[in-house]
Amino acid sequence: MTPTLLIRETKNGLSFDIHVNPHTSRAEIAGIADGTLKVKVTAPPVDGAANEACLELLAKKLGLKKSRMTIAAGAKGRKKTIVVGDISKDQLEKKILALELGT
Repeated sequence: MTPTLLIRETKNGLSFDIHVNPHTSRAEIAGIADGTLKVKVTAPPVDGAANEACLELLAKKLGLKKSRMTIAAGAKGRKKTIVVGDISKDQLEKKILALELGT
Protein backbone atom coordinates (compact mmCIF):
# COMPACT_ATOMS: atom_id res chain seq x y z
CA MET A 1 0.00 0.00 0.00
CA THR A 2 1.33 3.42 -0.96
CA PRO A 3 1.62 5.89 1.93
CA THR A 4 -0.74 8.82 1.49
CA LEU A 5 -0.43 12.45 2.43
CA LEU A 6 -3.01 13.65 4.94
CA ILE A 7 -4.73 16.67 3.36
CA ARG A 8 -7.09 18.71 5.52
CA GLU A 9 -9.65 21.32 4.49
CA THR A 10 -9.38 24.63 6.35
CA LYS A 11 -11.06 28.02 5.99
CA ASN A 12 -7.96 29.31 4.14
CA GLY A 13 -7.59 26.37 1.75
CA LEU A 14 -6.10 22.91 1.94
CA SER A 15 -3.38 22.11 4.43
CA PHE A 16 -0.83 19.32 4.72
CA ASP A 17 2.29 18.71 6.78
CA ILE A 18 5.85 18.53 5.56
CA HIS A 19 9.09 17.51 7.28
CA VAL A 20 12.04 19.56 6.07
CA ASN A 21 15.67 18.53 5.91
CA PRO A 22 17.61 21.75 5.31
CA HIS A 23 21.15 22.10 3.97
CA THR A 24 21.13 18.86 1.94
CA SER A 25 23.21 18.23 -1.17
CA ARG A 26 20.18 18.51 -3.46
CA ALA A 27 16.62 19.75 -3.30
CA GLU A 28 13.92 17.11 -3.76
CA ILE A 29 10.65 15.67 -2.57
CA ALA A 30 11.77 12.53 -0.74
CA GLY A 31 8.41 10.76 -0.41
CA ILE A 32 5.67 10.41 2.17
CA ALA A 33 5.87 8.88 5.63
CA ASP A 34 3.28 8.95 8.40
CA GLY A 35 0.99 11.25 6.39
CA THR A 36 3.79 13.83 6.01
CA LEU A 37 5.59 14.92 2.84
CA LYS A 38 9.39 14.71 3.18
CA VAL A 39 11.16 17.70 1.62
CA LYS A 40 14.91 18.22 1.22
CA VAL A 41 16.31 21.66 0.43
CA THR A 42 19.84 22.92 -0.11
CA ALA A 43 19.25 26.18 1.76
CA PRO A 44 20.44 26.49 5.38
CA PRO A 45 17.88 27.07 8.15
CA VAL A 46 18.96 30.70 8.54
CA ASP A 47 16.84 33.84 8.13
CA GLY A 48 13.94 31.91 6.60
CA ALA A 49 16.03 30.67 3.65
CA ALA A 50 14.94 27.04 4.09
CA ASN A 51 11.28 28.09 4.38
CA GLU A 52 11.53 30.07 1.15
CA ALA A 53 13.28 27.15 -0.57
CA CYS A 54 10.51 24.77 0.60
CA LEU A 55 7.78 26.93 -0.89
CA GLU A 56 9.69 27.34 -4.15
CA LEU A 57 10.33 23.59 -4.47
CA LEU A 58 6.72 22.66 -3.65
CA ALA A 59 5.35 25.24 -6.08
CA LYS A 60 7.63 23.99 -8.85
CA LYS A 61 7.00 20.28 -8.26
CA LEU A 62 3.23 20.67 -7.81
CA GLY A 63 2.87 23.10 -10.70
CA LEU A 64 1.32 25.80 -8.52
CA LYS A 65 2.03 29.48 -8.02
CA LYS A 66 4.17 30.14 -4.96
CA SER A 67 1.85 33.01 -4.05
CA ARG A 68 -0.93 30.44 -3.41
CA MET A 69 1.13 28.69 -0.72
CA THR A 70 1.97 29.73 2.83
CA ILE A 71 3.57 28.17 5.88
CA ALA A 72 0.75 28.27 8.41
CA ALA A 73 2.66 26.65 11.29
CA GLY A 74 6.16 25.51 12.12
CA ALA A 75 8.16 28.29 10.46
CA LYS A 76 10.99 27.78 12.97
CA GLY A 77 10.96 23.97 13.08
CA ARG A 78 11.43 21.05 10.73
CA LYS A 79 7.75 20.08 10.79
CA LYS A 80 5.65 22.65 8.96
CA THR A 81 2.03 22.98 7.91
CA ILE A 82 1.54 24.24 4.37
CA VAL A 83 -1.73 25.87 3.26
CA VAL A 84 -2.59 25.98 -0.44
CA GLY A 85 -5.41 28.16 -1.71
CA ASP A 86 -7.53 28.10 -4.86
CA ILE A 87 -7.30 24.37 -5.56
CA SER A 88 -9.69 21.50 -4.94
CA LYS A 89 -8.71 18.58 -2.74
CA ASP A 90 -9.08 16.26 -5.73
CA GLN A 91 -6.71 18.37 -7.86
CA LEU A 92 -4.10 18.56 -5.09
CA GLU A 93 -4.28 14.81 -4.48
CA LYS A 94 -3.72 14.16 -8.20
CA LYS A 95 -0.68 16.47 -8.27
CA ILE A 96 0.83 14.75 -5.23
CA LEU A 97 0.12 11.30 -6.67
CA ALA A 98 1.92 12.37 -9.85
CA LEU A 99 4.90 13.38 -7.69
CA GLU A 100 4.96 9.97 -6.02
CA LEU A 101 4.83 8.20 -9.37
CA GLY A 102 7.52 10.44 -10.81
CA THR A 103 5.43 11.67 -13.72
